[in-house]
Amino acid sequence: MSRPTRRTALGAGLGVFATAAVGCSRDLPGTEVPRDVEVERGTLRSPHLPGRDLPWVLAVPSADDTARPPVVVLHGKGGHAEQALTLLGLAEHVAATGLAVAAVDGGDGYWHGRRDGTDAGRMVLEDFLPLVARAYAETSRVAFLGWSMGGYGSLLLASELGPDRVAAVVTSSAALWTSPGASAHGAFDDRDDFVAHDVFADERLATLASLPVRLDCGREDPFAAANRAFGRALPGAALSLDAGGHSGAYWRGHGGAQLRWIRARVDEAGAL
Repeated sequence: MSRPTRRTALGAGLGVFATAAVGCSRDLPGTEVPRDVEVERGTLRSPHLPGRDLPWVLAVPSADDTARPPVVVLHGKGGHAEQALTLLGLAEHVAATGLAVAAVDGGDGYWHGRRDGTDAGRMVLEDFLPLVARAYAETSRVAFLGWSMGGYGSLLLASELGPDRVAAVVTSSAALWTSPGASAHGAFDDRDDFVAHDVFADERLATLASLPVRLDCGREDPFAAANRAFGRALPGAALSLDAGGHSGAYWRGHGGAQLRWIRARVDEAGAL
């Protein structure tokens, strides 16, 4: 499958969904984009997060036209799309892995539907993925990568899309809780909201068990115990508990290996 012409898609094909930054940027704040990577940016409007201009960023390998599942990166609480490049440094690994990285601002609603009517998860699935499809390549299959709140969100959205759509899912320091009472303030509206979006639920675990899943978490991270518990609940997942805490240094230090792991899973699936 060949990649659509990105200039054409961004300049003409995104009208109702986004105000696109036509052309490529190599001077993103706080990061240096390698010469063999193209970065495009814009803003998205979504009925699921109404009244907001949601910045997005897309980094693609400039010399590789092979269509592979893009990696959708979900940020942590208080974060934003640009951190996929500035905090995690993922642009440094785009060309080597041949994987596009796509991220969008999702607010602090933990990537699921909330009582106030917002739903960052639906925004990703119904608005952002179609945008990425027009700007880069088909999103009939995608991978997810997220840190903290975005790690939880990556597992949640992967459990909703299932193996027909998800090539792999990777988390760093995923914000996980084993019971409603243990969850952070604001992560869920109430007990019912927690139960409805609990990635430890049997049905969601069964779906995730059919996917390649990697969990990375530092031993000093406050979410280490819950990540260990999730690894026990999902024994087929690749669980790594190594040195580090809940920090940008930990997440950046794992980003390259995580993209390489996703690429290996994509290649394995292609060989089947």
